[in-house]
Amino acid sequence: MIMGIEFQNNKFHLFNNEISYIIEVSEQSDLLHLYFGARVDAEDIHSSVGICTFGCQADDSDYSLSALPQEYPSAGAADFRSPAYEMETDKGLHTPELKYKSHEVIIGKPPLNGLPAVYVEDDSEAQTLVITAADEVHGVEVKLYYTVFEQFNVICRHSEIVNVSGSCIYLNNAQSVSLDFPAGEYEYIHLEGAWAREKHVDRNAIHKGTQGFESRRGASGHVENPFLMFFDKGAHEDFGNVYGISLVYSGNHRFLMEQEMYETVRVQAGINPFQFRFKLNRGESFVTPEAVMVYSDGGFAKMSNTFHKLYRTRLCRGTWRDKERPVLINNWEGTYFDFTKEKLLAIADAASEIGIELFVLDDGWFGKRNSDNCSLGDWYENKEKLGGTLSKLAAEMNQRGLKFGLWFEPEMVSPDSDLYREHPDWAISVPNVKPHLGRHQLILDYTRAEVRDYIVERMTEILGNANIEYVKWDMNRNMSDVYSLHLGADRQGEFYHRYILGLYDVLGRITTAFPEILFEGCSGGGGRNDSGMLYYMPQNWASDDTDATERLYIQYGGSMVYPASTVGAHVSAVPNHQTGRMNSLSMRTAVAMNGAFGYELDLSSLDKCELEEMKKQVAFYKSNRHLVMTGEYYRLLNPFTSRHSAWMYVSEDKSRALVYYVVKTARPSNEAVHLKLKGLDENARYTVNGEPKSGRTLMNYGIVIDSPEHDGDNIIFEVKRV
Repeated sequence: MIMGIEFQNNKFHLFNNEISYIIEVSEQSDLLHLYFGARVDAEDIHSSVGICTFGCQADDSDYSLSALPQEYPSAGAADFRSPAYEMETDKGLHTPELKYKSHEVIIGKPPLNGLPAVYVEDDSEAQTLVITAADEVHGVEVKLYYTVFEQFNVICRHSEIVNVSGSCIYLNNAQSVSLDFPAGEYEYIHLEGAWAREKHVDRNAIHKGTQGFESRRGASGHVENPFLMFFDKGAHEDFGNVYGISLVYSGNHRFLMEQEMYETVRVQAGINPFQFRFKLNRGESFVTPEAVMVYSDGGFAKMSNTFHKLYRTRLCRGTWRDKERPVLINNWEGTYFDFTKEKLLAIADAASEIGIELFVLDDGWFGKRNSDNCSLGDWYENKEKLGGTLSKLAAEMNQRGLKFGLWFEPEMVSPDSDLYREHPDWAISVPNVKPHLGRHQLILDYTRAEVRDYIVERMTEILGNANIEYVKWDMNRNMSDVYSLHLGADRQGEFYHRYILGLYDVLGRITTAFPEILFEGCSGGGGRNDSGMLYYMPQNWASDDTDATERLYIQYGGSMVYPASTVGAHVSAVPNHQTGRMNSLSMRTAVAMNGAFGYELDLSSLDKCELEEMKKQVAFYKSNRHLVMTGEYYRLLNPFTSRHSAWMYVSEDKSRALVYYVVKTARPSNEAVHLKLKGLDENARYTVNGEPKSGRTLMNYGIVIDSPEHDGDNIIFEVKRV
């Protein structure tokens, strides 16, 4: 393998075996984007001067920033396309012009100050280019960071804006990445949705003008995941040039695509400029979130597998990064708030009998919490309801061979709580305006150190006084009434971002203090299912919707970027509590096995036959979870366009594979399905559920499924090399 960063003939070339990223410093000292894609020779790549319209340089009638591809375009400098960077001086000036000043190459990858990011375990894994561009007139420097890896077809980017002037400046826009693509026909995919319907795949053609998606909810959101696939028209799972951009951030984001008059396309990703205005005093700096850019010359699947391995091994961290996840039972849909200690232990007894490894006690264990209208913020165990202490309950779970886990919602406060009565100013609200509630709750102001310290103190006491080995961290509402009594009038535009920085501070402190605990992120399901959270918590609850049919869509869309090891997926009761569907236990389990697997229902109410079937399911998952957690992932049949859904995992050495096939919607006199596998060794012989086949036959002809079908029919094929 090779990797490097070269600077020759005013061109930077970042490369490894398979990719190149090329930047040119023009004669006018502008940073021009020349290329990102499959490996090329930098000396063969040249910029065109563009077609001059209004906005040409005074000394060069053929040189126009409005037509040239740029690395980090600023507003007001004769480029009329969307800027990556907008600032305002204390005198109200808006005309920065960034020019190349200097650069350095760092061996390895430096961390981002206060923000999650991809990391390296050894400096030899990556190199980082830092280019400093400056606006000498207004006293602003922008440091552009680019990291190239030896083992991954990835470029990581972020920027740092530094005020070197004698007065304050205001940032109104600071994107993490801006890419200018040459004229061509392009398409894009984004992952849209809603609560209980997250990460649905939406494919569109790029057209003239501006298009894109964003979140203004204070979180990455159920509605738009912070991820973009941009690709040549016609690309698919196994073919085409594909660019994936994932923003390592959990707050308001924006992804923008602009095709201008000469057919070129500008793609940007970063913090949403919505209500964003960040004040920088002299000497202060602002760091943007990291954008992870993956290039694939082999379609969607190659892009996804790059993200999966990178995020699984170089974004997730800690004790649980490489561990197999325990099979769990969560009591939420089994009991909701209405539980007693006896009921919990009855569920635990059944769980222990079928081989489940972890019991998770969800909402309702603290304060006076018997519904969702009180007690958030009062993180004190309700000994009367629990029949004793959490420590005692954890010990009784442990005696049954179960680890014990606990649900928290530490960012919220109920108006009906002791915490709110004591500190009403700790909640986000506009002075003298009645606040808008969501799920009967308000949001704590995490821009305030004393609020963060209180949460860390309360969670530390609870986690330190009982054998708690799992935490589900929830956040169940979007932000409204955005105002902080802690921030001055000139700082209110910083609130959304400072809140996320405060959240990351709390998460970092808690997860560092309790490294042995498995943390799972949740935000009303998938409301903060993003790569920023994975830096602190190695898995996320993908959706509050546990319906197996809906999960086919949610998990298919999420698989574009997030590895199965990070996906929480449970079997729940029927009729399903979100959709009312009556899917078979077999189908529900086949779908839920594709992630961190568990159950969420009242096991103590099931009959012996159901429990015996579950026992076999648990044993099967345990014998295969390493492959699900670490195998290369291939989407075989798309539930958005087919009546069926299918996917598979292949071990790194191609000796084993696991194939899942589900009938979403049956029809009479159904056709035979040739399920063509992927990722195998074409020259090897395999057995498929005991029947011998060659790798090339399995990939080119497929497994023939020709039996009459019914809704929810499913087959799991175990593929083993002979």
